[in-house]
Amino acid sequence: MSQRGAERSVMSEPFDCDSCKESLYGRKYIQVDDVPHCVPCYDRLYANTCQECKELIEHNSRELYYEDRHYHEHCFRCSRCRRSLADEPFTSQEDALVCNDCYCNEFSSKCVACGKTVMPGSKRLEYGGCAWHEECFVCCGCEQPIGAQSFIPDKGEYYCVPCYEGRFAPRCAHCKQILVQGGVTYRDEPWHKECFLCTGCKVQLAGQPFTTQGEDPYCVKCFSNLYAQKCSACDKPITGFGEGKYISFEERQWHQPCFKCSECSVSLVGAGFFPDGTKILCKSCNTK
Repeated sequence: MSQRGAERSVMSEPFDCDSCKESLYGRKYIQVDDVPHCVPCYDRLYANTCQECKELIEHNSRELYYEDRHYHEHCFRCSRCRRSLADEPFTSQEDALVCNDCYCNEFSSKCVACGKTVMPGSKRLEYGGCAWHEECFVCCGCEQPIGAQSFIPDKGEYYCVPCYEGRFAPRCAHCKQILVQGGVTYRDEPWHKECFLCTGCKVQLAGQPFTTQGEDPYCVKCFSNLYAQKCSACDKPITGFGEGKYISFEERQWHQPCFKCSECSVSLVGAGFFPDGTKILCKSCNTK
């Protein structure tokens, strides 16, 4: 066979679409794994469906891919403002694409200090349902950013601890220093526990009984030694603590348990008695 005859034999071999079997001579075609397909069959078999418009993304269309979904370039857009997201930052909100500007306007917090949006990813502080830019959350006293420091809220204002203590914290009535915690209240004034002392012996009075003479606090022992009346029977102070009930007659006082007949020792509390010099007598002993 001549060379020309061989060429005619090759050119006469079929060159058809693998799917529809139509001839591809003189037509545009696309090969998949070395298998030729006409363009309509290729699009039907291999083209993806656009998530937005539900149409096929044809072979000559620019296709965008996001989270297992396919889009025409012109369909890949913000669900709010409809701007193209092909070259824009975006996020997904409940399966809808949203550009960064729309997301911030709709979902981001507003700084209560400056009124501007607190952008996603930026440093911010939240308290009581409100948000601040980190640089906008400042102490109402010194006007310095509080940052990660401790702070104290007061009537809608916020203070760093040093400023709050300097303005509002109670001060001990004795040493005038700030009470950080605890303390004792005496005559409607705060005291450090270590500053609230007996006027006499200087023992701490917090947590134990005490009494006063004028404006001065005393422990029971010092008050008894300095100011308490003495029982006419036992000569011990009548303090008002413990066995505090007492009997008074003329210028003499007795502890209630000590108020008894000087002769037979029967209790005279609630009974008639008869004074006899320094003694007190029951009716029986008085008639002897």
